[in-house]
Amino acid sequence: MSTERMPNPVTLVPGAMEALMGVTRAVAGSGVDGKVLALSHLRASQINGCGPCVAGGVQHATGLGATADQVHAVAAWRETPWFSDEERAALALTEAVTRLADRPDAVPDQVWDVAAKHFDQQELAALLLNIAITNAFNRLNAPTRQQAGSY
Repeated sequence: MSTERMPNPVTLVPGAMEALMGVTRAVAGSGVDGKVLALSHLRASQINGCGPCVAGGVQHATGLGATADQVHAVAAWRETPWFSDEERAALALTEAVTRLADRPDAVPDQVWDVAAKHFDQQELAALLLNIAITNAFNRLNAPTRQQAGSY
């Protein structure tokens, strides 16, 4: 296990944590199912290798009704029966947005169109903000080696 390189950057810049949490609160109040947002957060955090966000994401998703099967299999959601079509659309969008550089068309029309069938524009906006804020936290935690359970 590695040790933290420095305190979490959001604790060192006045107002930073409050600003990020403000976006998180806005997303939570957007009307998108909290379980969908939590599964999206968990999947992005897995992709980015963010230990604190994966650990916290498991607890959060479970608290919002995600089953043990869903939490354990979210990394392989395509190959399991435990996700609704809406959750699958959100997870596909999460993966594409988190891995922007992996393909020439960062978010292919097929991924976007499926998500747009399940979410209206306001809900898509909230889902995109959820993915963005998760990636922001992941990109602050991973390089500074924040430890799961230390928050």
